[in-house]
Amino acid sequence: MLNFKKKGIFTRKTEEKVQEGILHGGVLAVWGSPGSGKTIVATKIAKYLADKKKNVVLVLCDMTAPMLPCICPPSDLEYEKSLGSILAAAHVSEPLVKHNMITHKRLSYLTILGMLKGENEYTYPPYTEVQVRELIENLRKIAPFVIIDCGSYIANDILSAVALMESDSVLRLANCDLKSISYLSSQLPLLRDSKWDADKQYRIASNLKPQQSIEHISHALGSVAFKLPYSQELEEQYLAGNLFADLSMKDSRAFRKEIEKIAREVFGC
Repeated sequence: MLNFKKKGIFTRKTEEKVQEGILHGGVLAVWGSPGSGKTIVATKIAKYLADKKKNVVLVLCDMTAPMLPCICPPSDLEYEKSLGSILAAAHVSEPLVKHNMITHKRLSYLTILGMLKGENEYTYPPYTEVQVRELIENLRKIAPFVIIDCGSYIANDILSAVALMESDSVLRLANCDLKSISYLSSQLPLLRDSKWDADKQYRIASNLKPQQSIEHISHALGSVAFKLPYSQELEEQYLAGNLFADLSMKDSRAFRKEIEKIAREVFGC
């Protein structure tokens, strides 16, 4: 049995608090071109919410290159269990999801779901759209805030594709380069479906360096809702696998402010 932390993610709340959480919460999918900073943005938003004592689940979808080992040191985690164990079940239940959630030692309002180091999409039996929808449905019951870090290539990634369809909001990231624009041009037709609600998307220009102009990417993507600037401190955290660390350097100030703006726009907090 898990020892749930006091006031942690699984603590029972009063009906009023639950209703308040639902009102301002929801499921957010973070998606975009390879190397656009999807995991960084998803992790930093999750940390922002956890720091504000909001119960949040961070789901890491990538099975080709599992991102769990890349976001924090293993010593920061209470234990490690795999997202694959959930999706391998014939039926995804709320107790199963809770049992496989990973808790963070310092961020008691945060839990994580992801594949472990060395695992891949063939480690577990194949899953279907049914298990993914059940997973997301149960996550809505477990926590008021759910952040899903989607894989870039959605053609054969059921988890990411369904997350994009089922989420309440989507952050669509792109770097200011021709490769990102080309990538989105190739992937967006896969989402031209009645279930893909373009109105719930927020287009984001990511990794902006001082000398870069976003006019050409704005022309290609349409209006850009947020601009995430490059930060050397952030890059160092990513390379060190320590994305839950605080951003304290001056060059990260603009990035922190944009993350706060995104959280307020998407979640109202």
